[in-house]
Amino acid sequence: MEFTFDAFVTGIAEDGGQAAFGLGDGTVRWTDGAVTEAHDGAILRMAAHPSGHGVITGGDDGRLVWSRREDAVVLAEVKMGWIDALAVSPESGLIAFGSGKVVTVLSASEAGFTRRFAHPASVSDLAFDAKGRRLAAATYGGVALWYARIADQQPVMLRWAGPHARVVFSPDGRFVVSALQEPALHVWRVADGKEGRMEGAYQTKVQSLAFAQGGDWLASSGSEKAVLWPFIGKDGPMGRQALEMSLAERGAITRAAAKGDDLILGLDSGKILALNLDTDRQIRARPKAGPPISALAILSDGQIAWGDEAGGAGVLAAP
Repeated sequence: MEFTFDAFVTGIAEDGGQAAFGLGDGTVRWTDGAVTEAHDGAILRMAAHPSGHGVITGGDDGRLVWSRREDAVVLAEVKMGWIDALAVSPESGLIAFGSGKVVTVLSASEAGFTRRFAHPASVSDLAFDAKGRRLAAATYGGVALWYARIADQQPVMLRWAGPHARVVFSPDGRFVVSALQEPALHVWRVADGKEGRMEGAYQTKVQSLAFAQGGDWLASSGSEKAVLWPFIGKDGPMGRQALEMSLAERGAITRAAAKGDDLILGLDSGKILALNLDTDRQIRARPKAGPPISALAILSDGQIAWGDEAGGAGVLAAP
């Protein structure tokens, strides 16, 4: 199943077992042909709604929108800014979004619930832990950790010099990892703040992070090899080298997604590889060349949803 849209594919989220694609023209498009006009401008961030019904998007029009096939509802709006950081938690029902230096937390089930957290510098990415209780905000100088439901607090600051572009919690909540604006990652252990630099064979900055095998391995974009960091043991990747796997196709990895033992890699050649980390088997899930892959997701049934910089998109069979 393939589609040709008229705009850059900026994000993918699953909705009711289908892939929904967020586009640079502000629309959300489903695989069944449904279209919602969500934004007056580009969609910058996208995630499934915590309820499992519809998708949440942030746009350069400053709006946070809940899109369903039947309608689009504006949940929040910022003036003189855009929403370019977003995280949701199905476990806690919370939705966090960032615009400039301010992060706002809403609840999908509690009308009127709002928390706002200010930072000294702009926030570039957000992530909830597995329970949806703690919120990590990537910003200049490190990552700020907040308790998402508490109004008056000071964050725990995980510090490392320079701008931080992406952030994730490990699935067990023990570690926080950020991607820097330079080609490197940084890791902190949440319990005591111990930190370490993660430098792999990166040619470009890391834009995509995905945990595989229950959180034992972290895969990333930014290299012509599959770079896998070990998170086994009390120190995780600290003081350890990444495993680097050569790929069956040439090209730099632009997006990574994982589910169980399966790691899916989208390349700047437009091709997509599926790697099984248990058997080391590689499958050319999409051998066709094209524009760079800009969005990638594994659906609940194992199918692979993808989108590229020229508006191409599709859904591939499970590897």
